[in-house]
Amino acid sequence: MAYILRRILVAVITLFLVSILCFLTFSVIRGDPASTLGGIWLSPEQLAELREEMGLNRNVFSRYFDWLSGFISGNPGNSYSFRGEAISSLIAERLPVSFTLALLSLFLILLISIPLSLLTVKKEGNITDNTVNFLTAAGISTPGFFLGLLFIFIFGFIFRLFVPGNFIDYRENFFGFLGCLFFPALAIAIPNAAILTKFLRSSLFQELQSDYVRTAKSKGAGRLYIMYRHVLKNACLPAVTVFGMIIAEVFSGSIIIEQVFSILGIGRLLIAAISSRDYPLIQALMVYIAFIVVFANTLADIVIMILDPRIKQTREIQ
Repeated sequence: MAYILRRILVAVITLFLVSILCFLTFSVIRGDPASTLGGIWLSPEQLAELREEMGLNRNVFSRYFDWLSGFISGNPGNSYSFRGEAISSLIAERLPVSFTLALLSLFLILLISIPLSLLTVKKEGNITDNTVNFLTAAGISTPGFFLGLLFIFIFGFIFRLFVPGNFIDYRENFFGFLGCLFFPALAIAIPNAAILTKFLRSSLFQELQSDYVRTAKSKGAGRLYIMYRHVLKNACLPAVTVFGMIIAEVFSGSIIIEQVFSILGIGRLLIAAISSRDYPLIQALMVYIAFIVVFANTLADIVIMILDPRIKQTREIQ
């Protein structure tokens, strides 16, 4: 329990430092947010009044703590480029789309990587193992956005399995919405599934050469029993760390894929905010991405501690 509390405390401190860095970065960037929001038609008096209304005349520390308190309470401010709309409502509208895309991608990653890893452990160097090695190498070296463009060309224009650029809102047709997300999720899943397959396969082969496996075989235990009772659990430990990194990458790294498939999610919102210099919206989205990364890595550390009692004993000794 003490280790978990320490990890949570480290995560909170990390997010606090990230929020400071994001706020200070956009505070020192050249340009006037009041001019961005008001346009070129404001008179100097109107511009000064708008700056006072936005709190830009106050020092940076008071503005940061006002922003932080609003962010914690669920009100990180208003957008400059979306007609002053509340940032919380913009994120709440796009978050279910990106969240569903990430969950579907993670499901496909596990669906691809676990069976492929188990297929290769029968015998190292056979046809299946070499084929999986080739596929994982190809998957790791292929960027997700290229796979997305390839899927659009093959499955969109040639086989016409979906209409490129057509997005169905989840509030109108949920199953149609899931259909729109399948190929984007597959484009995200394939490179990450290749990485997880490579790590899990390597870990499985390493565990199969351990002394406890030879002892279990000498006592007459079957291969499947050894695999599912002992080897798979131990082989999953390093894979959990990699999967935590994959979770962070999937939830925060679907920006380009959303742009390629015209998906109205958090990634596309971030690109729109960057294009229009909407600093409050960019700050909020950057902290959101940092939260996902920190949460995923903290969760992976806690899961590893639960799966491996030796880590817990080491922490207690320390």
